Amino acid sequence: MQASEQNNSWTEIITPKTNVLDLHLKEVWRYRDLLLLFVKRDLAAQFRQTILGPLWHLLQPVFTTIMFLIVFNKIAKISTDQLPAVLFYMGSITIWNFFASCLTTTSTTFTTNAAIFGKIYFPRLVMPLSTVMSNVIKFAIQFGLLIAVILFYQFTGLYNFHFGWYNLLLPVIVVIMACMGLGTGIIISSLTTKYRDLAVLITFGVQLLMYITPVAYPLSYLDKSGYKTFIQWNPLSHLVEGFRYSIFGQGTFDTNFFMYSILFALISLLFGVMLFNKVERNFMDMV
Repeated sequence: MQASEQNNSWTEIITPKTNVLDLHLKEVWRYRDLLLLFVKRDLAAQFRQTILGPLWHLLQPVFTTIMFLIVFNKIAKISTDQLPAVLFYMGSITIWNFFASCLTTTSTTFTTNAAIFGKIYFPRLVMPLSTVMSNVIKFAIQFGLLIAVILFYQFTGLYNFHFGWYNLLLPVIVVIMACMGLGTGIIISSLTTKYRDLAVLITFGVQLLMYITPVAYPLSYLDKSGYKTFIQWNPLSHLVEGFRYSIFGQGTFDTNFFMYSILFALISLLFGVMLFNKVERNFMDMV
């Protein structure tokens, strides 16, 4: 019996995690091919059996920008910080869509992939990472549309675009926004294994969150309002404002509040991963 056991050559040894900070990042890296396969699956499945396919990535910000122009610019007469309204709204919508997609897709990691998790082993963290990576690709498509609109305004003389040091903030803000979307998303995903009500709340919760974030209005619009202090402590406010500032060099950019947003994103990511690791041990008994 002992001889037969010694002859066994194991290719994978699965051991339980004893520490919530045991991230197994090397193992995640070894499964990078699977991660890329999940990214391709997400992109292919999203618009399967649709007529326009990936063009919906472009039509969504266009239609939303038109609605913002009508409601917030023409009817409500809300200022856009001396930026052309189209550029202001499209920039806001581009970064907001990225965060909202990261949050909503990762928030259903456990419930939507329970069948896969119950059949085969792989690092569970691969799944939410793959959804964030697929959303990065969608963001790149919408950001390309924003660049095309900026070039149109530049060549027609409607807006003069200038390069500056503030452009260097752009990749930083995108990464921090991805971290915040991933962190808060996996926190909600971990909690929905036990409290299914959160899955219902998250859909319209993200929509309500947009209105307390300066997406359709600049933060400066609230200078004479008592609500500015409340909106300022929303960590998303300074990332959205910072995104517009990183492209156009205009708007409100407060370094202290920006650092607060970064700290909030990192803490939410760390707490989310810890909770994710704790829940994945026995979530199959609850879903």
